[in-house]
Amino acid sequence: MRPTLPHQIRDEAALEDLLAEPSDADIECVRRLSGDVLVVGAAGKMGPSLARRVHNAIARAGTRNKVLAASRFSTPAVRQKLEADGIHTIACDLLDHTQINALPPADNVLFLAGRKFGTLDRTDVTWATNTLVPAQVAGHLAHSRMVVFSTGNVYALTPAGGRGSREDDPPAPVGEYAQSCLGRERVVEFVSRERRLRALMFRLNYAVDLRYGTLVDIARKVHDGEAIDLTMGYFNAIWQGDANSYALRSLELCDSPPAILNVTGPERISVRETAEWFGSFFGRTPRLVNTEGPVALLSDSSRCRERLGEPAVALPLLREWVGHWVKAGGASLNKPTHFEVTNGQY
Repeated sequence: MRPTLPHQIRDEAALEDLLAEPSDADIECVRRLSGDVLVVGAAGKMGPSLARRVHNAIARAGTRNKVLAASRFSTPAVRQKLEADGIHTIACDLLDHTQINALPPADNVLFLAGRKFGTLDRTDVTWATNTLVPAQVAGHLAHSRMVVFSTGNVYALTPAGGRGSREDDPPAPVGEYAQSCLGRERVVEFVSRERRLRALMFRLNYAVDLRYGTLVDIARKVHDGEAIDLTMGYFNAIWQGDANSYALRSLELCDSPPAILNVTGPERISVRETAEWFGSFFGRTPRLVNTEGPVALLSDSSRCRERLGEPAVALPLLREWVGHWVKAGGASLNKPTHFEVTNGQY
């Protein structure tokens, strides 16, 4: 039985433990999985906690499967921590196809590698990272099941008062980052159709981990007295631990041609109402500028919840966690989501 969720999270050690705590459904999933799990792009924002969650689920299930974590590991401490937890790491520059071809086979692959920030500075690197790399990894590991992290940015902006985009809606990405993400999906789809790779496009927006995320962006701006732009008036959010759980269990939903899954919380969240809530929590008046526009980037996650269940962490609790974290001066990754961007330029 999963322990009762806390009212607040004290520090980064407690945060990491909670992110990596497997649910009963996670444990049952790994009991059914055959073979090892390879996490590609394991040193980013989500990779370490996802690798640990899978590792912990395997340990609880008592199976002999292993977790392998591949990344450049430009920050050695990340690699050292994963190794200390019993996860085998592989140093791999994913822009070097010879290193990709040296990756060991694995029945299950969680592909997290991608580039968003700095898109305008080096669009060539963005496209190479988001299209060439997944094409080469998918080709090398075509006999695996592969959950490919994507984004809700591949959809068009939709009416702000509507349900959001569904998996069957046609993509209409705005800007080179979003276009390159659709490119990632298309090249993996090609490998899937040509070589029967079983895959799933994991269209996520936006994960919240207390050190980053949409709710964190708004909370920090309210706390620091910075202006909050209301033009993108609504957004989605999901606790990163729930996103980790969905990613693991999506391995059982992989198919050829690839399945598609929108992954986010069930709510259409108001920027204005969120800022006002944090204003009340901090005892500060939020600085709101502009007014809500007619469209927003929103996803309908009904299919995910129907197949994999409701998120374990509801929005009110997640908001409380963020509020306490920011008020206490909790750590930040200093990686804003830029969810307020409307022109696709990151």
